[in-house]
Amino acid sequence: MLRLPTREAVLSELDALMQQGALLYQATANGNVRVLAGLLGPAYRGLIQKRGKREDTTALPVGYPANFDWRYERNQPEIRRLTEAAKTAQWNATTDLDWKRPVDPFHPDTVLLPEKFHPAYWLPLWSKLTEHERQVQLHALTSWLLSQFLHGEQGALYAAALTTTAVPWLDAKLYGGTQVMDESRHVEAFHTYLTTKLEKLYDINDNLYVVIDALMTDSRWDVKFLGMQIMIEGLALGAFTTLRQLSGEPLLRDMLKMVITDEARHVHFGVLALGEFYLREVSERERRDREDWAFEMAVLLRNRFLLHEIYDEHFAHRLRRAQWNRLVLHSDMMAMFRRTMFRRIIPNLKRIGLLSDRIRPHYAQLGLLAFEHERPATELTAADLLEDTV
Repeated sequence: MLRLPTREAVLSELDALMQQGALLYQATANGNVRVLAGLLGPAYRGLIQKRGKREDTTALPVGYPANFDWRYERNQPEIRRLTEAAKTAQWNATTDLDWKRPVDPFHPDTVLLPEKFHPAYWLPLWSKLTEHERQVQLHALTSWLLSQFLHGEQGALYAAALTTTAVPWLDAKLYGGTQVMDESRHVEAFHTYLTTKLEKLYDINDNLYVVIDALMTDSRWDVKFLGMQIMIEGLALGAFTTLRQLSGEPLLRDMLKMVITDEARHVHFGVLALGEFYLREVSERERRDREDWAFEMAVLLRNRFLLHEIYDEHFAHRLRRAQWNRLVLHSDMMAMFRRTMFRRIIPNLKRIGLLSDRIRPHYAQLGLLAFEHERPATELTAADLLEDTV
């Protein structure tokens, strides 16, 4: 028998659609019609159809030409140096992490994340929760964060494989091969931690689905590269660094340290590969399109951390989604987390020529321009990132 949705379910879905409409309006405020048209398909599939949540597998067309290089010319020494570093820094997710170490996410001594990091900490209801109920909330939040990292790493794995075939330079292809191995290792590590230690895995966030759909289905190799190496990998680098500093769980900290070391190379590679390309090999119109596209991705990635899956599971019966959004956007810890994630994106966009005076006001409205004078990836080492403080 066909079951009709309840009144509460219909109202919740309408509320969600209204919120997504507001977010899409914010994302497309710079008015580039070509970029907006390119995002309509991914936005419909992710935000309306919710394919990331309603399908076990998703097939996406990746129409692009594979670029063979029959000259085998090696003329990019900085990328070659990164390749050598990547070859010597490979690690084994099965044997180089101590998976025998117990992790009890509900034990009072296990600090997955500090309580103040949870947006609901600022609600009156938090003080009424028992210690175990608070541990359940922090377990859910940590599981959600690591689940989104896992989904992003799967996107990075596929994007790295695609761009390795499409990028026109041999040195970049050879480095790309090392990144494919890195990303597959990250998928394995995050999945193992989620399934054997936290035992909870969340579906992909709708906004993250849109980002991955958009970059995978775009036929331009450099846009795939921009979306993954600069935007997703840059955000992940900031997020991993912050999470490692906040968490008191030893195995999670060890895993993130290894992943951060890899990600530092990946973002460095993206800046090297795209910097000269955007400054010398694309037209002004093409550069503007990339600049606008990067901004749309920034908004979607920012909205990814509105934690709607946590809201739907634990708080939908307590407050409206719009109230939850305001809570997440204005809570001190989550605001800090979002800012530090973009700390590793904005300087790199500036370094590759995608932070012109035309687009800067849009980033300023998001409060992200404070990072534009920080060092880009080409001037940072993994040690710098691990020693950095939020």
